Amino acid sequence: MNNYQNVTNTTIARNLRKLEEETGNIYETIAIISKRANQISVQIKEELHEKLNEFDNDGDTLEEVFENREQIEISQFYERLPKPSLIATEEYIEGKIYYRNPDKK
Repeated sequence: MNNYQNVTNTTIARNLRKLEEETGNIYETIAIISKRANQISVQIKEELHEKLNEFDNDGDTLEEVFENREQIEISQFYERLPKPSLIATEEYIEGKIYYRNPDKK
């Protein structure tokens, strides 16, 4: 699990001029952030499914009640994570996203 502790869980107004400084085009910047947000979303979804698959059980037992609590706690943890778009925007601002445009040399 990546460390998303430094990302705020609320929306922040951003200066569009500052975001487009690196690419020179706000639409290109948004496309970069959007693609990264999709990657983060898939990664988080896969991690959640892996953790919840550990609880797959065919039998009904008393342990199932405790497992359900653990499943709920895991799900709630992932629900409290910042949205992938916020994480991707923060990564872009911090210069943590590698991207390239094959049309530009």
